[in-house]
Amino acid sequence: MAAKEETVEGKYVYDFAEGNKDLKDLLGGKGANLAEMTNLGLPVPPGFTITTEACKAYLMTGREPDGLAGQIEAHLESLEREMGRRLGDPDDPLLVSVRSGAKFSMPGMMETVLNVGLNDRSVIGLSTQAGGNDRFAWDSYRRLIQMFGKTVCEVPGEEFEHALDEAKHAKGTQNDLDLDADDLRALVDAYKKIFAKHTGREFPQEPREQLDLAIRAVFDSWNAERAILYRRQERIPADLGTAVNVVTMVFGNLGPDSGTGVAFTRDPGSGAQGIYGDYLANAQGEDVVAGIRNTVPLQELEQLDKTSYDQLLGIMARLEEHYKDLCDIEFTIERGKLWMLQTRVGKRTAAAAFVIAGQLVDEGLIDLDEALHRVNGAQLAQLMFPRFQLDHDFQPVARGIGASPGAASGKVVFTSARAVELAAEGESVILVRRETNPDDLNGMIAAKGILTSRGGKTSHAAVVARGMGKTCVSGADELEVNVPAKKFTVGGHTVGEGDVVSIDGTTGRVYLGEVPVTPSEVVQYFEGELDPETTDDPLVRAVHRIMTHADAARRLRVRTNADTGADAARARRFGAEGIGLCRTEHMFLGDRRELVERLILAGGGRERDEALAALLPLQRADFVEIFREMDGLPVTVRLIDPPLHEFLPPLEQLAVNVAVAQERGEDVAKEEALLSAVRRMHEENPMLGLRGVRLGLVIPGLFAMQVRAIAEAAVAVARDGGAACPEIMVPLVGAVQELETVRAEAEKIIAEVVGDSGVDVLIGTMIEVPRAALTAGQIAEAAEFFSFGTNDLTQMGWGFSRDDVEGAFFWRYLELGIFGISPFESIDADGVGRLVRIAAEEGRAARPGLKLGVCGEHGGDPDSVHFFHEVGLDYVSCSPFRVPVARLEAGRAAISTTGSDSR
Repeated sequence: MAAKEETVEGKYVYDFAEGNKDLKDLLGGKGANLAEMTNLGLPVPPGFTITTEACKAYLMTGREPDGLAGQIEAHLESLEREMGRRLGDPDDPLLVSVRSGAKFSMPGMMETVLNVGLNDRSVIGLSTQAGGNDRFAWDSYRRLIQMFGKTVCEVPGEEFEHALDEAKHAKGTQNDLDLDADDLRALVDAYKKIFAKHTGREFPQEPREQLDLAIRAVFDSWNAERAILYRRQERIPADLGTAVNVVTMVFGNLGPDSGTGVAFTRDPGSGAQGIYGDYLANAQGEDVVAGIRNTVPLQELEQLDKTSYDQLLGIMARLEEHYKDLCDIEFTIERGKLWMLQTRVGKRTAAAAFVIAGQLVDEGLIDLDEALHRVNGAQLAQLMFPRFQLDHDFQPVARGIGASPGAASGKVVFTSARAVELAAEGESVILVRRETNPDDLNGMIAAKGILTSRGGKTSHAAVVARGMGKTCVSGADELEVNVPAKKFTVGGHTVGEGDVVSIDGTTGRVYLGEVPVTPSEVVQYFEGELDPETTDDPLVRAVHRIMTHADAARRLRVRTNADTGADAARARRFGAEGIGLCRTEHMFLGDRRELVERLILAGGGRERDEALAALLPLQRADFVEIFREMDGLPVTVRLIDPPLHEFLPPLEQLAVNVAVAQERGEDVAKEEALLSAVRRMHEENPMLGLRGVRLGLVIPGLFAMQVRAIAEAAVAVARDGGAACPEIMVPLVGAVQELETVRAEAEKIIAEVVGDSGVDVLIGTMIEVPRAALTAGQIAEAAEFFSFGTNDLTQMGWGFSRDDVEGAFFWRYLELGIFGISPFESIDADGVGRLVRIAAEEGRAARPGLKLGVCGEHGGDPDSVHFFHEVGLDYVSCSPFRVPVARLEAGRAAISTTGSDSR
């Protein structure tokens, strides 16, 4: 029967035999899988599941939905008839466990409560059931009070632990198995007193009250603080609710012929095939995960109980073949009889995810499409960055935002010049700044990692570091950075220039001293240093195989954001199919800053023309290098975008320098002219001021020089026998008239330069202003391509300053659930994404052949790639290190309609 047919309106309780694994939305992951194992004929203790619909109704109204109590009663009576016992019967008690079970495994919700139904009378009946085993009965009773008190009534768990430790101390033992029946009976009395002290009532003796309170506690735990935090982190919807599973108790604490364990059908750490798991004799399930006693490897069960061991291995093989994936299993052995308590598709490391997917293809259990669905870009990104080996006692001294993943150690430097100097001497350096700016680019290139005390994941340091594949920790506000003194202080430590620190760009942790690093074999593969055909590394082989399939499946092309020949070369090794964003402003830094100052200070047409003429050959040489590296692949060059004042010294610093020099009687004519220019160009909000296309319209010759440099470089490469495919992108266009004006001038220059060389130059625009998106139909009349600048489109669409808001209030928005994730990290599909959709549809309606791409940070974000595929863009562009991630996700997006849920 189909899953939809089994869902009955108003039906809130299902016996295990009524469900199946496809009903996770209704029965939760645990309930659906218990039902599946039941229907497979595996030994599952009988029970029933209360649905997520009941939970949602309870959370909405604050009370149980009508009919739930009666349905629970009916299913409980059916269970009692099947087992031949009644819940809590004094002479022959039926006991049950109560377990939460949402659709997705979710730490933070209520843990299991075992032995529900025990009280002061039925504990005697349980002992009789067990052949007079008083110790077992009182051990089970103390466990109920402990679990019920902690998880249902919020009694501090450490008080129960303290009482248990006192009992063991009095007995002179460290092992709870040495406590006899009398010890445990006394412990039950102690637990009852703890319960009464914190709840103001005696421990409930009515079995049905225990059951009802435990069920409500599971419902309430859906909105527990820890559960909410986990859902936000994992982007799990808040409206799913949780199911509740009521399961007949089976006992692993009946003696040495009983026990409990967990097992994996493959190693969840590496993906290797074999027998993995832990077993604990004479114990109940929670003992394994609680770590109160040392477990033994699962293989030792073969010596303890070979019959159960062999049966377990057979069931594990059957479940893996049935689920076609790594399975995580919980089991109990009760006096030699094996019972299956849970199975689920097991969580795994990123490396194991790729390896297992490849193995399952080889075994014929899944095809390559499904293998591609079983992995994701976030996992691939984890595999691409070096990792610290924290085998020793390394304690972080500070924590910031993990802005660009990786692990880096080096000598601290506080200026870009010093970073370049030490790097040239072969030293590894960490550039430490309050915050970085374009002037720091050389130092950032030279450094192994960047550490800032300000900024967030989209700060200058973060964006540039990710683009270069550099490790970066930003916003480590515990650091007091003193650049002039060449030191920073944190937690009583003073770190000076030359001292060694280590930074973890994944966790945001900062360590003193050098932490050993393990290089990434996956990056070595992408760099061409490891041959997937000859290596014996199963991870590299699996990554190669899945990436090859992703490339064959995807429709979206993947370009890179690159400003230098070296960046372009690396991106091509990583699989880039062109450059989607070449930022020309980075070409105005370093030694060329003086020429930019001459351009800004030019008093008349001739001085300006001379400055532009001096810049032209330098720009042309840059483009020649890039075109040669890309060898005929498209290169989208963005004309200069930021305000020109960014290339001048800060106003305050310059004013102080001039004042000091004047006081000393020095000649400051040049500095005064510069100060005058900076004051003249000063803007309160420069990101909304004289930048982008506005610069090209206000400063005669600026865009013309760049267009000429691009065209001349393309022609030079073509005449040398190479190929160049330049695309000129005009930034910050808000009205078609702006683009038309720039285009008219550009076309004249291109026609003059290109001649009969055969070079074809496209002219398009960056859609980053909301008005441009809303008037895309008009703009497309003058544009041959659109590239969505989603960084600025997000900034302007939300009215956020991306340089300020992350540290100011984003943490609170994430905490309150207003954001599931920063809109600068993953595209806001409903708002900013709608602007992209409108522009794409209206642009193509006006110009059917319009090429569409994206070059903002979202181009390398896994979720955003799926959105861009769905909207119909032609390509995404991202930093070189994100190119493989985008390739993988583009492949997953292309076959998403046939795959399974990979969460």
